[in-house]
Amino acid sequence: MKTLLLTLLAMTLLFFSGCKQVKKDGNPFFAEYQTQFQVPPFDKIDTTHYMPAFLEGIRQHNAEIDSIVNNPAPPDFENTILAFDKSGKLLTRVSKVFYNLNEAETNKQMQAIARQLSPITSKHNDDIALNEKLFARIKAVYEKRFELKLDSQQLRVVGKYFRDFERQGANLPADKKEQLRKLNAELSMLAITFGENLLAETNENFKLVIDDKKDLDGLPQGVIDGAAETAKEKGLAGKWVFTLSKPSMIPFLQYAKNRELREKIYRGYFMRGNNGNKNDNNATVAKLVKLRVEKAKILGFDSYAAYIVAENMAKTPANVNEFLAKLWTAALPVAKKEADEMQKIIDREGGKFKLQPWDWWFYAEIIHKEKYNLDENELKPYLTLSNVCEGMFLVAGKLYGITFTKRTDLPVFQKDVETWEVKEADGSHLGVLYLDYYPRAGKRGGAWCTDFRSAGWENGKKITPVMSVTCNASKPTKDVPALLSWDETTTLFHEFGHALHGLFTVGKYTRTAGSVPQDYVEMPSQVNENWAAEPQVLKAYAKHYKTGEVMPDQLIEKIQNSRLFNQGFETVEYLAASILDMDYHGLTEVREPDVAKFESDAMSKIGLIPEILPRYRSTYFAHIFDGEYAAGYYVYIWAAVLDADAFDAFKSSGDIFNKQLAAKFRKYCLAESGNDEGMVQYRKFRGQDPSIDPLLKRRGLK
Repeated sequence: MKTLLLTLLAMTLLFFSGCKQVKKDGNPFFAEYQTQFQVPPFDKIDTTHYMPAFLEGIRQHNAEIDSIVNNPAPPDFENTILAFDKSGKLLTRVSKVFYNLNEAETNKQMQAIARQLSPITSKHNDDIALNEKLFARIKAVYEKRFELKLDSQQLRVVGKYFRDFERQGANLPADKKEQLRKLNAELSMLAITFGENLLAETNENFKLVIDDKKDLDGLPQGVIDGAAETAKEKGLAGKWVFTLSKPSMIPFLQYAKNRELREKIYRGYFMRGNNGNKNDNNATVAKLVKLRVEKAKILGFDSYAAYIVAENMAKTPANVNEFLAKLWTAALPVAKKEADEMQKIIDREGGKFKLQPWDWWFYAEIIHKEKYNLDENELKPYLTLSNVCEGMFLVAGKLYGITFTKRTDLPVFQKDVETWEVKEADGSHLGVLYLDYYPRAGKRGGAWCTDFRSAGWENGKKITPVMSVTCNASKPTKDVPALLSWDETTTLFHEFGHALHGLFTVGKYTRTAGSVPQDYVEMPSQVNENWAAEPQVLKAYAKHYKTGEVMPDQLIEKIQNSRLFNQGFETVEYLAASILDMDYHGLTEVREPDVAKFESDAMSKIGLIPEILPRYRSTYFAHIFDGEYAAGYYVYIWAAVLDADAFDAFKSSGDIFNKQLAAKFRKYCLAESGNDEGMVQYRKFRGQDPSIDPLLKRRGLK
């Protein structure tokens, strides 16, 4: 393996050394961006620019590390910690663009570059993490940190870097370091393989083509029109095409009366990566799990979960598992009652079949109408994409005084992407927000927030962030604007909460500015969802796309009354995936599990009912196998305890836009979130530990 990686690296360097000068000329990564607000010049970036910029970025970073290591002066905060904290600017600049676009706007060329980069960047990261001389200098500063008259934030940065190097293997003997290098390289490549397989399975290898209009029975006209537009895009004009993107699949599962076709599309979804073809992910998952156990043991941990959770608020896998078990005990009976209700409807209608997973959305929608008199399609005309964006901007303005101005003069990486300038109440520039709304062939599924430049500090001046929110929301049709489902609406509010965290972040040091434990990360986003459904907020943004009529009180009341709807299902499918994640990463034996059997056993152990599948099955669980949530998918519900408790503070105050609370939340939980440990920062805002009661009440589990 080592020989292969070194050969690949040598060949890559040799190839690009010959064209380096040619590629450097006109390469936008090699200079500070000459754009407004120094956003990336997407209109000038070509795929040929990436590899030369990466290689030069690595060269420059290595030179900076050498300068730190070979400094004859005794190690101190300035010449070691700060110098390291500010190193790697070019590498960061190109990485921010390449890896973000490889998720949102990829193609075969970019995927090839990602594969070529994987061993190179893995080696570079290990060269730094396992650099004995660099660690010796960091350790020297750490050991005398209390003698150096450092302020609290400098002490925190020193401690964080020392801990980082320890956790990355800096204290290992030479043979273990070499073993760790091999593992990191292989893990990196396996994650890329998993992601590429999943992208192909989702966007390329399945489509439900309908040519008989009778098979559209039950579907709303807007859904039918959207399927016709998709068919036209795919060269199948006159037919209707449904895909595995959720804006296409979920409405089909909710409304299509053809049960066989519901099963077909849902089976296409839950069998992704598990079809025995070239995109099968079973072997990839098994190898990832095995190598992660091996890595954990090299680093002195019994399991990969123990390695990951040690840095989180939860501290130990046992604490996580106990937390999940409590919620599971509360949620499973609720989900069983929901399933029983659906079975009664099937029996009442003479269905003569047992409820299956592909039936759940269909019968849940019937219950939604019968029990709460609410049809999702009643809401959509009021939830145009532009209205929802207006609503989330309005909430941020009322809470924090910030404003959003649409810009049409900034370069974008795809024609549908919007850009917004964000300003403080005094008119000063706060940052830039990119909004990327719709599904497309080169974009992975789901929704996420990232940045093209993080907030920071350089030469005494604040660096303003460039944030990006990416979704896969319902697309507009020829005659109707993009109308969002309620889930898509709350998703947009959620990701916007992440963006606010990034926009508000302050801090002088890269290592700590905005840096929070993984089980804190989702709190800023989830708390922001709460405002979406508040009546006074809905009245401000939910307006009918044809008439401009504000959503009527009757409909708002239905939303409020139905907030406990389907909570058993939503909680159980999420918890099942979280438990599956912890089971995989709680393994202590270095072996490749039989993925299908492992998943089946894990779900049987907790008593998951057959009518519900885990939200993510193993072969398409991108969060943990091609993302940053390994042994961490639980964080969404851990953070939900914080978010429910935080919003309860606003509600209890009698003013959901309480300026005093908003200022404290912005300061302690967003802007200065990296200044101390997560719970310490939360207590500064709340004045007490969070209670789990608001979450249980909100979900109808208490």
